[in-house]
Amino acid sequence: MPAGPYRGRFAPTPSGPLHFGSLVAALGSYLEARGHGGEWLLRIEDVDPPRVVAGAADVILRTLEAFGFEWDGPVLYQSRRQAAYRDALERLRREDLIYACTCSRKRIAASARRGVDGPVYPGHCRGRPLEREAVAVRLRVPDRRIVFDDAGQGRVACNVAAECGDFVVRRADGVFTYQLAVVVDDAAQGITHVVRGADLLASTPRQIVLQQALDLPTPHYLHLPVVLDAHGDKLSKQTLAQPIDRRAPLPALIAAWDFLGQPPPGRLDSVQEFWSMALAGWSASRIPRVRGYRP
Repeated sequence: MPAGPYRGRFAPTPSGPLHFGSLVAALGSYLEARGHGGEWLLRIEDVDPPRVVAGAADVILRTLEAFGFEWDGPVLYQSRRQAAYRDALERLRREDLIYACTCSRKRIAASARRGVDGPVYPGHCRGRPLEREAVAVRLRVPDRRIVFDDAGQGRVACNVAAECGDFVVRRADGVFTYQLAVVVDDAAQGITHVVRGADLLASTPRQIVLQQALDLPTPHYLHLPVVLDAHGDKLSKQTLAQPIDRRAPLPALIAAWDFLGQPPPGRLDSVQEFWSMALAGWSASRIPRVRGYRP
């Protein structure tokens, strides 16, 4: 685990404007960082070009400013970090931890069983060398349990080989995956604590495997409850979640505060009053736990 001063971060994907679920993650991570006297960094996770909406990153920054968030240092953009990801991939290649995969989704689906986060890759290409560029690249994961203590969800244990299988770190189109990019960037930014939605809890054991393979520190984790829509699905841009209105930040901030289990704030007349109250009264121990999740 990392030592030293607290460094947290918020890392939205610019696939559209911020919605209420994004605000919950931003608020939880911000208050945890400030409550520990730490820094709060901002990263735009635009590593996947097909998901990026033109202008969305600027809208996100303006929205955070309108809501009163203040980040430390410059914003990091993953789209400018390709050299760092290539270096990480080369290190994995030297350690013989990656291989080329030519499997189609159809072939995987026909022979894979269901794991904690989709099909478990059956290992068809495990012996294939990295002989050409236009193929997916998978990490050869160890057959052992990853165990970590999440500050929000308690102890989590997952055998990544059995429950996820070897996972892709670079797609066949040359795009580096979220799992690789987030691990490299958390280390590069010196992130000591990751506060994010529990929809990413299943990704954490894979990220720890990568951290260990690259000899990088593992941050402390706190996974927040996920905001659901009326159909019980995660609130997201893919489910047409409505953007938060930067012209009226106070009601949304109070709603996010309430969602995170904090006590009623009383009468507040301004965003400045909200932040004064929130910074003084925040307690992560009040955050509701995710129920029914068993990775």
